[in-house]
Amino acid sequence: MRLVSLLPSATEIVHELGLTASLVGRSHECDYPPAIQALPVCTAPKFDPKGDSRQVHERVMAILHHALSVYELNLATLHALQPTHILTQAQCEVCAVSLADVTQAVAAWLTPHPEVISLQPQTLGQVWQDIALVGEKLGVDPALVLQNLHRRIAQVQQAVRGLPSLRVLCIEWLDPLMSAGNWVPELVQLAGGQPLLAQVGAHSPWLTWAQVERADPDVIVVMPCGYDLARTVQAWQDSPHPWGKLRAVQAGQVYATDGNAYFNRPGPRLVDSLEILAAILHPGWDGGQRGQGWCPLAEGK
Repeated sequence: MRLVSLLPSATEIVHELGLTASLVGRSHECDYPPAIQALPVCTAPKFDPKGDSRQVHERVMAILHHALSVYELNLATLHALQPTHILTQAQCEVCAVSLADVTQAVAAWLTPHPEVISLQPQTLGQVWQDIALVGEKLGVDPALVLQNLHRRIAQVQQAVRGLPSLRVLCIEWLDPLMSAGNWVPELVQLAGGQPLLAQVGAHSPWLTWAQVERADPDVIVVMPCGYDLARTVQAWQDSPHPWGKLRAVQAGQVYATDGNAYFNRPGPRLVDSLEILAAILHPGWDGGQRGQGWCPLAEGK
């Protein structure tokens, strides 16, 4: 097999299934496991990803306004790699190369046509189904991988049972404000918290500051899509909103995370994300993720 993954979470699924050696190409965002960064890159953004949250948002919206794709495929590289399978997504035009772009490229550029495996999870259950699907398509039994993930989830549930349930707002973008939806509210629930301003399995909603003030969460977890930990801290510092009015900020219960590595990617490391949330919400519990991919944010923002 010759696999090209155009989606970071799919790359991580392939790795977890023991097929890393079969990868021959990746997207510009695929960075885990670190060894795959040596592979040829098959995609690129059509916008400048540098700048603050508002600037990045406006650049992406300008592209979408003209009904254009946010990312481009390097067709020459794809043709040279001659993949047998391409893994992509049909969930979010902003997150990665779209299924439509991949399908068009396969039809026009690649002979024989590789099999396109498209993922579109919105809940944790659908993420586990995608792992099973990739395993089935690539001839690998996913049972042990899934058993291990479910075992770790059960350990968190057992550890947090009976502990105080805090009201948690997870922020996926800071300017404009967006709450983290899809699988993130499930992660909050599994970690023993109560998710605010987002619904399980629903797309991440845009928020007004008035909604945030009314919700007045006990805990705020910041996880901007595509941002690592350092960039998340900077985005919080640059945020125009008066966060200091909220009880979470006044109590020092605001945390930055590496959303790019964990919460934003619907793959195996969502269980790591759950362990991070459990450590944030219940400081007495340490499931092995303390200090990895998250940190407290300064009070008084």
